[in-house]
Amino acid sequence: MRLRLPGLVHRRWLKRLGLAFLLGPPLLILFFRFVPVPVTPLMLLRAAQGYGLSKDWVAYERIDPALARSVIAAEDNLFCRQWLGFDFEQLRGQVEAALEGERPRGASTITMQVAKNLFLWPGRDPLRKVLEAWLTPHVALLWPRRRVLEVYLNIVEFGPGIYGAEAASQAFFKRPAARLTAAQAARLAVVLPNPLEWSAASPGPYVQGRAELIRRRTGQLGDLLDCAG
Repeated sequence: MRLRLPGLVHRRWLKRLGLAFLLGPPLLILFFRFVPVPVTPLMLLRAAQGYGLSKDWVAYERIDPALARSVIAAEDNLFCRQWLGFDFEQLRGQVEAALEGERPRGASTITMQVAKNLFLWPGRDPLRKVLEAWLTPHVALLWPRRRVLEVYLNIVEFGPGIYGAEAASQAFFKRPAARLTAAQAARLAVVLPNPLEWSAASPGPYVQGRAELIRRRTGQLGDLLDCAG
C-alpha cells in the first residue's frame, strides 16, 4: 500500500489549480468566440441589487452599423488599429500622469471592457486591473475585431438591468437594433460610461450635446471605422 505525503498532495492540487487558472479563461474565451455569452458577473450583480435582467442576443448583422461606429467614436477611436487590445499611447500617458501625482483618467479600450465584463467585477481596484490586463490580449488574439464588437454590443449595460443593443433599442426606442437611427445610436453610445444615471430615451442637455458631438466625430473618423463594417 502506497502512502501519499500531505505535502505532495497539496503541491499536486496547487499545480492543478494553477493550470486551471492559466488555461480556464483562455479556453472560455475561445469557446465564446463561437457561442453567445449567457450571462456576465455584472448582470448577476445588478440582478442581486434589484435591477432585473433584460437581454436579447442578436447577431452583429442584426445591429445597425451606426451603433458600432458610434461606440468606437465615443469609447475607443483607435479600436480598429490596436495591437493586443491596448491603446499603448494612452496607457503611457496614464503612467506618466500617475508618476507625476495626477489622478489617472483611465485608458480602457473596448477589448479591455469585453475582457472585464466577461469575467470580472466592476470597480477600480488594482487586482481587477491586473486581471483585466492579463485577459485582454487573449481576447484580442483569439477573436477577430468583429467578434469583439458583437460580444460588446450584446453584453454591455445600456441602462438599469438592460444589456445589449437589442434589449436597449426595444426598451428605449420601441424598435429592433437593426432599425436604429444614427441619432439613437449616438445616444446609446453616450450613456455607456454611466448607464444607471444617464438615459438614452430621455437625454438631458449633457447627454444630448455629447450625442451630437459623437455623431460629428463618427463622420470624421473615416478609415478608423473600417473594422465596424
